[in-house]
Amino acid sequence: MTQWWRRALSYSGDERDTLLVIGKSALAATLAWVISYDVLDSHSPAFAPFSAVLIMQVTVYRSVLQSLRYVGAVIAGVLVQGALGFLAGPDLLTFVLVALIALAIGRWHVLGVQGPQVATAAFFAFSTYTSSSTDAQRFHRLGEIVVLVLIGCAIGTVVNVLVAPPLRYRSAEYGIRNLAHSLHSLLADMHPVLAEGVPDLDTTGEWRARAERTEDVIGQARSRLRTAKESALLNPRRLLRPYRKHPGFQGYEAVLGALERTLYQMASLTRGLDRTREEDEAHRPFLQRYAAFLKSVGAIAEVLTTLDETTLRPQAKRLQRLADEAEARRDELVEETRRLSVSLTDPSALYGILVVEATRLMEEFRYTGEVLLEAATDTD
Repeated sequence: MTQWWRRALSYSGDERDTLLVIGKSALAATLAWVISYDVLDSHSPAFAPFSAVLIMQVTVYRSVLQSLRYVGAVIAGVLVQGALGFLAGPDLLTFVLVALIALAIGRWHVLGVQGPQVATAAFFAFSTYTSSSTDAQRFHRLGEIVVLVLIGCAIGTVVNVLVAPPLRYRSAEYGIRNLAHSLHSLLADMHPVLAEGVPDLDTTGEWRARAERTEDVIGQARSRLRTAKESALLNPRRLLRPYRKHPGFQGYEAVLGALERTLYQMASLTRGLDRTREEDEAHRPFLQRYAAFLKSVGAIAEVLTTLDETTLRPQAKRLQRLADEAEARRDELVEETRRLSVSLTDPSALYGILVVEATRLMEEFRYTGEVLLEAATDTD
């Protein structure tokens, strides 16, 4: 816990973002409570602060979207209860019908994660309805629920917009860095072993398992990219001078796609290395060449672990230089296959397949450098 607070107070990151959301939620809830309890003297004041906290999201766009869905869900629930209550009265059969209809409406995909709130609002409305003595009082209190929800959502959205509106531009970078780190870590473990000769089955099996376990990291990176893109929507901070020249996210999206394809190719490559035990030791020089190639590719992945939008141009140029070096190592690999008389077109020739995978890896990284250089040029 001490380290968590130290990170939160030292630099911008997930910890500080968490504190910011907590603080903004508390502020929005307090304002909503004051208005609903002290100003309006409502019968159910808790609806307003609950709504304000519920729609406090990591981006302004999500706050607005969830507000609309939540308000729609509450109105639907109150209308269902109101209609059935006035038609059939506050008895058990009415409650059963309200529950069935509200739960069915809550399955509507348009409401998304707010779907269950239809039933929640209907149940609260039924409780309020049964505790009221006259029809006029019932109309008033059911309408009050909707008004309080509108007030809470409005306050929550306004607080999220005006008080440090979240702008997660760097979120896309963090996702790419994590993905590149997974790739670099795998390559850093592979090339020293291959330089020593034919790896054992346990080692290649571990490499294959690590390459195939990157699905979660890829999913997290894509989620971070979506958050970064959403954070710019409806956000007034993007109009400020420091953010006007942001390169956008097309470059990052292309880099993420290239890294994703690269990791899939690494999984294929490690499956191929699993078969190296079937080859004789005469191919040791090939694996040494392959180790040199993977080392050069690892250097490219290492640059991506420190991706920074403020230094895109020098990083892109460095990636291009490293891609040239990787291509030279790949050419040496091709020469080695010719010396060993290995066919690159024969699908049964293991080392020919590995050369093809090496070529694909190199092409993806060269493409990554070109994309980043183009993004840096657009920014300039």
